[in-house]
Amino acid sequence: MRAGIKVLALTLPLCACTWVKLTDAGAGVEQATPNQIADCRLIGNVSATTQDRVVLQRGRGKVAEELIVLARNEAATLGGDTIVPAGPMGEGHQNFNVYRCDGN
Repeated sequence: MRAGIKVLALTLPLCACTWVKLTDAGAGVEQATPNQIADCRLIGNVSATTQDRVVLQRGRGKVAEELIVLARNEAATLGGDTIVPAGPMGEGHQNFNVYRCDGN
C-alpha cells in the first residue's frame, strides 16, 4: 500500500505539468473567435495534439492551454498571426484555422 501511495505522490505533479512552451514566433500569434476575423485571410490550418493522460487524466484546462500553444507555434511557421478553433477539443487533439490579419 505504501508503494502505491509513493507512486501516486510522484506522478500526481506530472498530471498538472505544462509540457509545451510558447516560442518567440508563437507569441506573435493571437487566438480569436470567428466574429473577430472578418477582415482576415485564411492561410491554412493546423492540428495540435498533446497528452491528455499521464497515468491519470490531465485537467481539461491544462490540455486546452497546451493545444492553443502548439497551434500558435505552428501557425507562426505558416506566416499566420491569428488562430481560430476549427472544432472541439477531444482526447488531446484539436484543429485550428490559421489567418493572416495584418494587425487587425
